Amino acid sequence: MKNLLSMKDLSIDEISAILDRAAMLKRYGIRALPQKYLVSNLFFEPSTRTKMSFEVAERKLGLETIPFEAGSSSAVKGETLYDTLRTLEEIGLDAVVIRHPEERYYEDLVGKMNMAIINGGDGSGQHPTQSLLDLFTIKETLGGFKGLNVLIAGDISHSRVAKSNADALIKLGANVKFLCPPEWAGDFPYVSDWEEVIYTSDVVMLLRVQHERHDGKMRFTKEEYHEKYGLTIEREREMKPGSIIMHPAPVNRDVEIAGSLVECSRSMIYKQVENGVYIRAAILETILQKEELAWERSSKVHMF
Repeated sequence: MKNLLSMKDLSIDEISAILDRAAMLKRYGIRALPQKYLVSNLFFEPSTRTKMSFEVAERKLGLETIPFEAGSSSAVKGETLYDTLRTLEEIGLDAVVIRHPEERYYEDLVGKMNMAIINGGDGSGQHPTQSLLDLFTIKETLGGFKGLNVLIAGDISHSRVAKSNADALIKLGANVKFLCPPEWAGDFPYVSDWEEVIYTSDVVMLLRVQHERHDGKMRFTKEEYHEKYGLTIEREREMKPGSIIMHPAPVNRDVEIAGSLVECSRSMIYKQVENGVYIRAAILETILQKEELAWERSSKVHMF
């Protein structure tokens, strides 16, 4: 695997190998790689969890992380992303993690440079590292994916998390349903009534309302949205025994989820954050060492 750009590009075996490796790193600890590598995190959109999770994974792997601040880079002088990356490659970087507001920004870059690219989120397109940590958390908690009923609820059309997870979960054999206001469904089939899905869902995955992508227009107040499309305390009581709550965060408390549910016993929200470090370390190992995705097969835990 040279780059990680979209969950559409990963086979079941590749997903399985990354999750297995993350499980090994969580069990035995993340250790420094034998060779030194230079990497940088190029975030052109705000981020706390993804950027810092990568930075922690990079430090644990013993990587040299070169600082990059989009607001003080040559991008503000009009330099293209391609020219910025060509410069970083010539300086000696081995890999970059990029978050960018433009959907599929990477299509103009692939094949034009040897430096590896890890997609840290592209507009409303894909967020493969979030998807992999979500899959890791589901597998760790529920044991697998085949036949699992997963509900993705919220701002579907603007969510790269929803698209990445839908692609991956369907590929892995899960049944995926969507709940949202009609105008936020995009091309996905959807329901608008919690009664149709709350009793049978094994995973309720909530999405942040992405106000920054709505041009300032939203026909709901926060209270109205929570009442109609949010996970309320009353709806949580109707959830299937053993089912879990997920959210990629940041969380808008009492909008997409009741504030008191964020840290309830069903909630995996902070577990997702913790697992992100192991997943990102596994991805960096894979790409930098150009592994054949076959580490320690003998100790692999069967997943599906």
